Amino acid sequence: MIGYYNYTVILTYLSLISSVVGMFFAAGYSGMRPHPEYAIICLMVSGLCDMFDGKVARTKKDRTESEKKFGIQIDSLCDAICFGVLPAVIGYSIGMRDWCDLPILVMFPLCAVIRLAYFNVAEEERQKKTTENRKVYEGLPVTSVALILPLLYSFHRDIGKDWFPEVYGGALFVIALAFITRFKVKKPSMKTMLCFIGIGVLELIWMLYKTKTR
Repeated sequence: MIGYYNYTVILTYLSLISSVVGMFFAAGYSGMRPHPEYAIICLMVSGLCDMFDGKVARTKKDRTESEKKFGIQIDSLCDAICFGVLPAVIGYSIGMRDWCDLPILVMFPLCAVIRLAYFNVAEEERQKKTTENRKVYEGLPVTSVALILPLLYSFHRDIGKDWFPEVYGGALFVIALAFITRFKVKKPSMKTMLCFIGIGVLELIWMLYKTKTR
């Protein structure tokens, strides 16, 4: 079989699987009603996998150049689906179905793909000049939606069924612009990543609590 199937890409594949399952939940798979809350959880799982896939891959010291390049490409392709397409599908699931919502639902994955492609090109150029690890990112990383959108969704009942699709759509619009805006974001350290995990766990608990108490 073509491709690579060693442990260095397992988390990347799991991230993609989680996001695809999330799309089925959002769409209402096999006759069940749509469950955007389950899709949001899948988005968080994808974000968790993505946080560590690169670090896991770098533990394999004998990676070939082809394996390294494959890892970069497969990571970006999966990120485009997990953090570009899935949030748009969730938007449709929660009620973004007016004609004026379509441009935002299209714009969001488009901006995510543009940013990911630009990052790949910039990273390839950077690696030709230095072997040091990247210290800053340009634009908002697409994986940030795995923290931003679950927090926003946890308030969907407070905002109200009629207004939440508008608020969610506005958030997608702002985030999409941030993907392709040229500003510097410091690459998080391991300590910061662990803090992100803690925040994600708290978000999940909060979201489950809000769902259960309504």
